[in-house]
Amino acid sequence: MPIIHGESDAQLAVTAAQAGAAVVRELYGRRPARREKAAGDFATAADLAAERAILDVLRAARPDDAVTAEESGDTGAAGARRRWLVDPLCGTLNYAAQTMLVGVNVALRAGAEVTAAATADPFSGEVFWTDGTRALVRRDGGDAELTPAAGSALVDVNLDPPYPNAPGFRPALLLADPGFAERFRPRVVSSTLAVAWVAAGRRAAYVTDGHLADSVHFAAGIALCRAAGCTVTGLDGEPPYTGAGGLIAAADAETHAALLDLVNRQARRGS
Repeated sequence: MPIIHGESDAQLAVTAAQAGAAVVRELYGRRPARREKAAGDFATAADLAAERAILDVLRAARPDDAVTAEESGDTGAAGARRRWLVDPLCGTLNYAAQTMLVGVNVALRAGAEVTAAATADPFSGEVFWTDGTRALVRRDGGDAELTPAAGSALVDVNLDPPYPNAPGFRPALLLADPGFAERFRPRVVSSTLAVAWVAAGRRAAYVTDGHLADSVHFAAGIALCRAAGCTVTGLDGEPPYTGAGGLIAAADAETHAALLDLVNRQARRGS
């Protein structure tokens, strides 16, 4: 666990995520102004203010590190070995609709691996975090180990486009498969907070399409799940960030195998 200026990278990720979460919580319910980004996508004043708070923490402690942030983009050397990935408010649509299902994601990629990460829930006060080896949740100042569990049978499926693996994979068709309904119960949180919930045993699995390399949305949750001992692959069963992309993060190997079979079944139908 690298320690620079007295603070480890993991603890810095926690501090930065908490700073962003405090802003998100403070501005909740004020119907903040929107900034349009693309069709169907926007940022609020809370996204922007939370990102500034996070970047202030990171730049003060690690001024030489590069950053990729959801709203302000890339700063620092393009080929930097250390790069922070920042998603200041994952679940902006939820937040704008005054729904308390959002997360604040901060992760550090050092070389090819995410070595520190935190996902903060602004409304529960919990911070799910990892130093790359352990996965814990900080609550009321104390830390507890995360323990994945599949018993709930709850599986979050991200329905937001784009779907780069279509027509071989469409998340709505996964939910409609009779085999899914026989074993699992769908949930659509629309925030990567739900990926942290897989590590915490609150969800059996999480499934999404997309290109996730250096993703500000998913890097923290994937790191948490891997450190907690979850089974984590892309949609094709290959390691994350390789192959077809996408994500199947499951509490255990059995749950993962069942979901991978359903995804493969859909791919065969689409071919």
